[in-house]
Amino acid sequence: MNNTRKAFSLLGISESDQMEIYQILASILHLSNVEIKDQSADRSSISPDDVHLMVFCELMGVPCEEMAHWLCHRTLKTTTETYVKSFSKVNAVNGRDALAKHIYAKLFSLIVGSINNALKSAAKQHSFIGVLDIYGFETFDVNSFEQFCINYANEKLQQQFNLHVFKLEQEEYMKEEISWTLIDFYDNQPCIDLIEAKLGVLDLLDEECKMPKGSDDTWAQKLYNTLLKQNVHFDKPRLSNRAFIIHHFADKVEYQCEGFLEKNKDTVNEEQINVLKNSQFDLLLKLFEEDEKAKGSTKKRTGVTGRAGPSQKDNKKTVGLQFRQSLRLLMDTLNATSPHYVRCIKPNDDKSPFTLDPMRAVQQLRACGVLETIRISAAGFPSRWTYQEFFRRYRVLMKQKDVLNDRKQTCKNLLEKLVKDQDKYQFGKNKIFFRAGQVAYLEKLRSDKLRMACVSIQKTIRCWLARKKYLRMKASAVTIQRYVRGHQARCFVQGLRRTRAAIVIQRNVRMWVNRRHYQQQRLAAITIQCFLRAYMARKQYYKLMFEQKAVVIQKWVKGWLARQHYKRTMAAIVLLQSCVRRIQAKKEFKKLKVEARSVEHFKKLNFGMENKIMQLQHKINDQQKGNKELRERLSVVEKTQSVERERQSREIENLRSSEQKVRAKAEKLPSLLEQLSFLQHELENTRREKEDLEEQTKVYKEQTQQVVEELNMKNSLLNSEKDELNTLFVEQTQKLTEIKTNVENTKQMEKDFTEERSRYQGLLSEHLHLEERHRDLKEKMDLSIQSSSKPGHKRTDSNYSSNSSEFSHSLASTEGEDSSTQKEDETQATVDLPVLLKLQRRVKELEQEKQSLWQQLDKREEAKQEKAKEVEEQRTVGRTELDLETLKRQELESDNKRLKQDLNELRKSLTNENSDLMPPDPGTRPYEVLMEQLTSSNDELEMRKEEVLLLRSHMVRQEALKHKDSPLGESVKLGLSEIPSFQDIDRSLDIHTLNEDGELWLAYEGLKETNMFLESQMQEQERVHSEKCQSLLEDVNKLKDEKEQQQKLLAQSLLLPEDARIDASLKHEIIRLTNDNLENMDRQEKQDKTIRKLKKQLKFYMKKVGDIEANTQQMIDASAMNAPMRAVNITRKEKEYQGMLKYTEGEENRLLKNLVLDLKPRGVAVSLIPGLPAYIIFMCLRYADNVNNDRRVSNLLNSTISSIKGVIKRRGGDFEVVSFWLANSCRLLHCLKQYSGDEVFMTHNTVKQNEQCLSNFELSEYQQVFGDLAIQIYCQLIKSMENVMQPLIVASMLEHETIQGVLGSKPTGLRKRSTSFPEEEAVTVEVLLQRLGVFHTTMSQHGMDPDLIKQVVKQQFYIICAVTLNHLLLRKDMCSWSKGLQIRYNIWQLEEWLAERDLADCGAKETLEPLVQAAQLLQIKKKTEADAQAICSMCTALTTAQILKVLTLYTPVIEFEERVPTAFITTIKNILKDRGESATLMMDGKKIFSVTLPFTPSTVALETIQVPASLNLSFLTRI
Repeated sequence: MNNTRKAFSLLGISESDQMEIYQILASILHLSNVEIKDQSADRSSISPDDVHLMVFCELMGVPCEEMAHWLCHRTLKTTTETYVKSFSKVNAVNGRDALAKHIYAKLFSLIVGSINNALKSAAKQHSFIGVLDIYGFETFDVNSFEQFCINYANEKLQQQFNLHVFKLEQEEYMKEEISWTLIDFYDNQPCIDLIEAKLGVLDLLDEECKMPKGSDDTWAQKLYNTLLKQNVHFDKPRLSNRAFIIHHFADKVEYQCEGFLEKNKDTVNEEQINVLKNSQFDLLLKLFEEDEKAKGSTKKRTGVTGRAGPSQKDNKKTVGLQFRQSLRLLMDTLNATSPHYVRCIKPNDDKSPFTLDPMRAVQQLRACGVLETIRISAAGFPSRWTYQEFFRRYRVLMKQKDVLNDRKQTCKNLLEKLVKDQDKYQFGKNKIFFRAGQVAYLEKLRSDKLRMACVSIQKTIRCWLARKKYLRMKASAVTIQRYVRGHQARCFVQGLRRTRAAIVIQRNVRMWVNRRHYQQQRLAAITIQCFLRAYMARKQYYKLMFEQKAVVIQKWVKGWLARQHYKRTMAAIVLLQSCVRRIQAKKEFKKLKVEARSVEHFKKLNFGMENKIMQLQHKINDQQKGNKELRERLSVVEKTQSVERERQSREIENLRSSEQKVRAKAEKLPSLLEQLSFLQHELENTRREKEDLEEQTKVYKEQTQQVVEELNMKNSLLNSEKDELNTLFVEQTQKLTEIKTNVENTKQMEKDFTEERSRYQGLLSEHLHLEERHRDLKEKMDLSIQSSSKPGHKRTDSNYSSNSSEFSHSLASTEGEDSSTQKEDETQATVDLPVLLKLQRRVKELEQEKQSLWQQLDKREEAKQEKAKEVEEQRTVGRTELDLETLKRQELESDNKRLKQDLNELRKSLTNENSDLMPPDPGTRPYEVLMEQLTSSNDELEMRKEEVLLLRSHMVRQEALKHKDSPLGESVKLGLSEIPSFQDIDRSLDIHTLNEDGELWLAYEGLKETNMFLESQMQEQERVHSEKCQSLLEDVNKLKDEKEQQQKLLAQSLLLPEDARIDASLKHEIIRLTNDNLENMDRQEKQDKTIRKLKKQLKFYMKKVGDIEANTQQMIDASAMNAPMRAVNITRKEKEYQGMLKYTEGEENRLLKNLVLDLKPRGVAVSLIPGLPAYIIFMCLRYADNVNNDRRVSNLLNSTISSIKGVIKRRGGDFEVVSFWLANSCRLLHCLKQYSGDEVFMTHNTVKQNEQCLSNFELSEYQQVFGDLAIQIYCQLIKSMENVMQPLIVASMLEHETIQGVLGSKPTGLRKRSTSFPEEEAVTVEVLLQRLGVFHTTMSQHGMDPDLIKQVVKQQFYIICAVTLNHLLLRKDMCSWSKGLQIRYNIWQLEEWLAERDLADCGAKETLEPLVQAAQLLQIKKKTEADAQAICSMCTALTTAQILKVLTLYTPVIEFEERVPTAFITTIKNILKDRGESATLMMDGKKIFSVTLPFTPSTVALETIQVPASLNLSFLTRI
């Protein structure tokens, strides 16, 4: 802005004129922002409060009402009257823009005139130098009138450029009279004639503008009729009637006709100009003076002639005419001057530095005609010299004798000598013309000649320089020798003097050394005596201290024993008191229970306690989780303690050995004391050295001051660098803001992508629905045609069932569909309407019968499957019980054998007289303990015997049940009455069979328990002792280390100044803390290692238990088979399979019938690997791809798609079937992607899988088809799931009351609603969760992708939320505080279900947010305005209508609650009135979220897949 003002001032424009110019520019900008409103089709208006119009009128000095009126109206003049007509909104906007452009054009002309006047000189102008910046050729996606005018100017300027450049080039050749052939160049005169000639584009445009009802469409039709067949440069687009194409010299451009007429007219309303002329603004009046002068001149001319001329409107020139005239004047100016051209090439369209777009550059060169100029230059003589210039340049190549007085002849002789080919040059009158490359050759000869001359000059100069250098070196050597000899003589004399002085110094130094040595020996003897006497005194002192500490320890031990006895007595007293108080508390509790049953007490207790119930429930759950975790930790701690005990027992022995080592080290203490005295002596020496170091520190300080000054200089430099870094930081923050905007744009794009995906899936579902409808209609037409061909025949149910099976078979083959469509086309014309209606009714009845039959058949099959499943479960349960009981019996028998062995050993030890372990005497305490343990062990033995007998009898019964159904079971008939009871068995015989001597065995058990008790006590004492010893040893080691470190630190600190001492102490403390941290880290690592070791052991034991169970199962199976011969295992050699299944052509229908149509998902999901049908189909597809048969591939894939669609259509209500085929469709889609050969998917494969990719066909289109099929099956899955869940949701989420005592009774005055289930079969949340668990396990068993399962769960929870909230909004009896509590408890159970199955991140919790907020709305306080604000901020997921409906329906259940006041509801409504949202009350229960199918590669190797015999696919062979 400042530069503009300076430029204006420099050109002589005053400050006041500049402000007036800026005022007009500001008014133009405000005029463009004036908003015009549409009242009707032909009327428009401007608001009187429009700020921009008011500012415009104020700046221009015109009345606002008058300008607003004439912006929307205009006058129509006839011979007799004048009418005022209103504008439409489009015309008014065009008039407003035309007025703004008109004012801007006037202002621009005024500024240009003032600049020209300022630059105009007083002298007469004979010539000038002008710079013309020509238009660039423009072509956009949408080209209009502006681009047309620019490209028209380019055509004219390009024509002038061609004529000037090419003519000048060839005229020079002709003037010089050299042999030359003229070259033709492109002439664009036909294209210019198309635009500006008579009946051209501009002529037709001006003619259409003069028409009263002219439009862009009529002008386009005139162009087509006039120019389309007459001119080659004019063309019409294929798909548009409102555009035309012109072939310019650079490229063809398509122009849109819309707006051409309006832009060409550029009409300005006279009334608007008159309003501006009445302004008080001087500069504005000055702008329109020229118009008034022009009008005055025209009036005078008409007055002189006396003829009524045309109106001013007719005399006004169009924009196209003005542009053509100004372009003609420009061409005349260019033709009258000598132009020089500078072609600027734009390197790229992005305006990025150091980047060249070759295609774009070539396009510009071709458009500017530069390539044509280069072609002419290459064909001619691009280099030229005058004879004088050539002689002056290449005089070096001539000899003196070759130089003649005639320069032209001299040049000819030189060229004939140097260039043998005479075609490479031409001699003109005044110039020599060279072809490309000859001047470079001549320059090379000239440079070689000059180089040889330079070499000879350098040779001479280097010789002179070398001789001069030699003479200077010789004189220097003589001078140096003279000075060196004098220096050597002086050094010899100085050496003699130093030797004499050294002898004197040595004599004095030796005397001083001997004296010092004597003084040191004397001081050392005195020091040793001192330390020895101190050592003897300390020894005596330590002995006294040791005795005193022993007395203190005894005192504390005796006190501890007394306190322990006191604590035991106190504990007994407290126990007695607690028993007494418990009895009193029970009595008080009974009284309180009686009082609690009263109504008033119940009201007091329940009032205000409801809000804490949910909190207590959550606390209980948290405590249960904590208890569970503590139990697990306790078990882990117990295991670790058992391991620690063993480890500590081993460490005790190590500590004992370490004690002996410590004692041995204590004996070495006197020698250490002697070393200490020696060290102190050295300490005194270091003190003396310290004084020397202090002197050195003074020097060091002076040096450090210099270093500090240097550091200050560096600090200033760093500050400057800091400022630069701050600027960089600001730039980086700007870049970060740009990145954030990019991230927001990507998020918006992702949102648009999800919306587009949901739209596509909606269209896909509609398309599939229409396809099903089309098939149904086709089936009806086939049935009607068949019935019309046999009029007397009535179809029975059996016939229809056979036909339906034929129809299902035809779904799998595409040929049947083609034949049916042909029959439909042939016979469609012969069907009558009444017959068709009757047939449709009959078809509907037959379809209903068919559906009922299918349902009955499905029920029977399900019943059979359930019975078979129950029988199998009973068999498996019996087998597992038998296995467990056999294991238990074996363990008990092994325990008995072990106890027998222990008893025998005990008997031997007791009978041995020489043994040290003698039995205790009767009447002593150990004897009584032994007797009690013997009695307890005797009871345990009796229980063991009973368990063994019961297990044996139960095993016999289970064996009988096991062989009951087998052929051997007929002979085995054993009832419960035949099994002998436990009371009838002789116990003495059993005891005798278990062990030979029961009393000794019992005695041994008691003795073993006492030994175990004593061992545990001993281990506890050893553990405590070892811990104490270990802690003491650690303390001793730590003290030793600290002592050594303190000594080192003391020695170092004495040598340092005070500041350095503080730093050293800080460093020492930091080192100590780091060592402590390292020790803690080592401990943690050890604990982690032990945890990992225990985990490995646990896994090993679990694996071992699994192997034992498998071995026992194999043993039971082997024992069940009574084979007469010994089983021999025959091992088969493994083959290397390629992962393909071979099948003959035409077996696709048989394959899909067995694999798709007749397959039961339940058996496959339980017994086979997930996705087996998809793998089998893909292996067959791999075989078809391997044999390179495209017909097989297409038949197999099309038949698979039609078969799956048929199964979904026939059994779409069965969730298990739909889930099974959804999982298999997704797996087949993933296999097509995984083995497609794309690099994106090959990265997830193994080397073997990459080798098995499809090699001959590219099936990306089928990937899209299978993706659409998966989406269709997903929608059907949601529908079937919704049908199952719909009756359960309301009954479980709303009607069922889990906590009867808290929720109270229903509100009075409301009728009792009938539930969807009887009272004895009440549906609880557990039933709903069980159903959800069944859905989840079914999908997991079928091998569905985890991401897809999460999307299904999210849809399930949305359905639960929508149905529950809709019923809550329709039922008044459900809107209460207690029901909100119940809903929140149910939602909590749903969230716990998600957490148990690791589905918390699937987005299902977010779908429940409206229901959570509705429950909170029922429980929150609803009285004050603050409560209203809290409700509005809380209920963000609910609409305004839903919030008001819940508050209106709120009904108190107990007498302490109150209804919501109407004033409170009004307050809520006023607060929420500005919320922009839909006014719908109900949630859309049929909404289905858009589904995504992420790619999940398979880890299953195709070569390992085997086809089970149960699928009846024996015709397939593995390759």
